[in-house]
Amino acid sequence: MIAPPRIGVAAVHSKASESMPRPDRHKLTVSCLLGLFAFLCLAPFSAMAQAVDPLPSWNDGKAKQSIIKFVEDVTREGSPDFVPKEQRIATFDNDGTLWIEQPMYVQMVFAIDRLRELLPMHPEWRDQQPFKAALDGDFKTLLKDGQGSRNLQTIVGVTHAGMTPEEFEQIVKNWLATAKHPRFHRPYTELVYQPMLEVLAYFRANGFKTFIVSGGGIEFVRAFADQTYGVPTDQVIGSSIVTKFERRDGLPRLFRFPDVNFVDDGPGKPVGIEQHVGRRPIAAFGNSDGDLQMLQWTTESGGRRLGVIVHHTDAVREYAYDKDSLVGHLDLALEAAKLDSWTVVDMKTDWKVIFPFEMKGEASPKP
Repeated sequence: MIAPPRIGVAAVHSKASESMPRPDRHKLTVSCLLGLFAFLCLAPFSAMAQAVDPLPSWNDGKAKQSIIKFVEDVTREGSPDFVPKEQRIATFDNDGTLWIEQPMYVQMVFAIDRLRELLPMHPEWRDQQPFKAALDGDFKTLLKDGQGSRNLQTIVGVTHAGMTPEEFEQIVKNWLATAKHPRFHRPYTELVYQPMLEVLAYFRANGFKTFIVSGGGIEFVRAFADQTYGVPTDQVIGSSIVTKFERRDGLPRLFRFPDVNFVDDGPGKPVGIEQHVGRRPIAAFGNSDGDLQMLQWTTESGGRRLGVIVHHTDAVREYAYDKDSLVGHLDLALEAAKLDSWTVVDMKTDWKVIFPFEMKGEASPKP
């Protein structure tokens, strides 16, 4: 038997191809080239997006890596250290941690300026302490023997009271708009720490609520916290004077009185956090012994925690001080950092820049 002739697959395909319209090779080529071009263009940007440094003003080192690793560990689902978003609370001291505090606490400078403004109505202050020391610029007397906090409270009582909270806020804003630092000759709100602004933004981008916990006045800090740090007024905790409700001229009002209501410093900081937040922080940042108890309360609670001390070591770009300074005194907290494995930030070596204006190439004036 003679087998019938076989038709190869290639022959069948060839015949079928003849009956089908041919694709436009030019269009295919252009389409492929466009796709390749898009890939080549977008791929680097995708890689760059994944490699964005969340803390660009920090030098690579243990301090920077400890902060980044902590955030990654507590925010990554499936991590043994994962913390739900509602429990991500981070607290930050203000003076010396977020902005400059030398050669004198900014609020103290404000209070002294208010003393001078009110002096014509109170000439007796010229011979009364602590008013005399404040008016004379005698900071050693004002702060000696650990009396700085008490003296500040006395001065605050006569310069911050006798008005509504709204009136006080406006006075602070007006002062901040014109007052300048004696060395840097810039507004105080320009003397915030760029690396710490990045930490605040990084934490918030990862689901944290960031609270300022200041030994300074809560109403004073609230006057600039939102615009300067991106921290809303309801996330500011601080010391306060007595405020009372009264009806005046037929209207309901709040008025500020000279008596001390609460001191948010040292052991007062954990109390203030509990009263305002109702949750224990999982991260705390400070720079002085006044932050010791806040750091202890945060880090000694079990689970993954982060404690950070900002150590002022750069006398050229800012100031160098710790245990011998009356302002921002740092001694016990630095020792505790070793025992509790807190991260100690060395300002001189860990920060590429200190102030935002350095990002524009403007140098700090020499001391």
